[in-house]
Amino acid sequence: MRTRLLNLRVPAGGNERRAAELLLEEGRIAAVLDPGAEASAEEVVDLGGALVLPGAIDCHVHFDDPGFTEREDFATGTRAAAAGGVTCVCDMPCTSLPPVTDVETLEAKLAVIRPKALVDYMLWGGVSANLLDSRGWACRLEELVAAGVAAIKVYLLSGMETFRDLDADEMRRVLEATARLGVPVGVHAEDRALVAELTAAARARGGDGPRDYAASRPAEAEVRAVETVIGLCRATGARAHIVHLASGRALDLVTAAREERLLLSAETCPHFLAHTAADFERLGSQLKTAPVVKSAEDRDRLWRGLADGELQLVASDHAAGVWPEEKSTGSIWTDYGGVPGVELMLPYLFSEGVQRGRLTLERLVEVVSTAPAELLGVGHRKGRLQAGLDADLAVLDEQAEWTVRAAGLHNKNRYTPLEGWAFTGRVRETWVRGRRVFAGDMNGGEWFAVPPAGRWIRRGVEA
Repeated sequence: MRTRLLNLRVPAGGNERRAAELLLEEGRIAAVLDPGAEASAEEVVDLGGALVLPGAIDCHVHFDDPGFTEREDFATGTRAAAAGGVTCVCDMPCTSLPPVTDVETLEAKLAVIRPKALVDYMLWGGVSANLLDSRGWACRLEELVAAGVAAIKVYLLSGMETFRDLDADEMRRVLEATARLGVPVGVHAEDRALVAELTAAARARGGDGPRDYAASRPAEAEVRAVETVIGLCRATGARAHIVHLASGRALDLVTAAREERLLLSAETCPHFLAHTAADFERLGSQLKTAPVVKSAEDRDRLWRGLADGELQLVASDHAAGVWPEEKSTGSIWTDYGGVPGVELMLPYLFSEGVQRGRLTLERLVEVVSTAPAELLGVGHRKGRLQAGLDADLAVLDEQAEWTVRAAGLHNKNRYTPLEGWAFTGRVRETWVRGRRVFAGDMNGGEWFAVPPAGRWIRRGVEA
């Protein structure tokens, strides 16, 4: 069946929009049409002048399924994604049990999450020190890549015993392997030795507040770790991606490395664009993340880097703890580190980026759709409004004004450091492969597709 979407606008370069229609067939965009163009369709949907963007791709989420589903699961996580205009998520390998480090654990995870996903999904594979302790790790990595994981995740600093961090020599071994396999490696880039030293010093003097936690993970920790990654990229020729970058100085290093034509990219997150250390002091553990939010100068540097292409993309790093228990343990050191974000990523960037003149509409599409699709190896089928690609759509009411309330979110544990923020622009509908999966109105009415029909999307594989 063909579906014709009419009375809509699409991005037309810079901040321009143009009137258009979309013809959808068998889950793909069959054509992007001028209004009134001749084309037959069995179903016609009037979008009332809405702005239609390619569906956002959140390439960094922790949906904790299986293993930590008291925090999140794939049903609630993908429901939140749909409500936020996110049509594909890529889930991390480390915050599920067992971690996804071989084909067996990949298949175990897929068996659990397949029936739950409302939007499409990809999966990161991982290499931990735990895996490197085992024989045959390189063969297991090769099999995992062949099975279709989107990328490989490693940590230079990890707090998880089930997914321990790598030292520089171990990281080199991994990058040598991934360079041969042609898959990118996402790196949590904080320097283990420096953070351990500063954490011990803070705790020894009795420090137990946001300022003490922030002091234990300074910008220098990111800088040193990014320097390590750059040296290893230079030595191995591997493709690396710095996840959740928060430091302006670290961004300077990434930019220099790219000018050197090293295969390095970086992402940042909405919480680093929205908040500073002063907000961390005010909000406490509700804003505790790793890395931590930093100075106003860092925040402004990230916005500039995002606008001019030094930062390649934005991801939410959605990682919700059990609310409020895990965020109020009595100590900053044991409070859970992570915030929900998948539902608010696109609305935040539209409101605070496009509407406030920090980003062009064209650049917004690049950082939440096109660039993530390319990183994950699915640019041939997702990330753009183009004939032949998946009909993944975020339908926005550009002028809708609304206030963020955690109680109105859709993930399992509902808290947000963006509580009370006033946004302009709201997701009205979300379509995944030509199927409407979410619709909402300004009166609080909403609808989600039943049954969930999100699909596992493998890197580089055609539909």
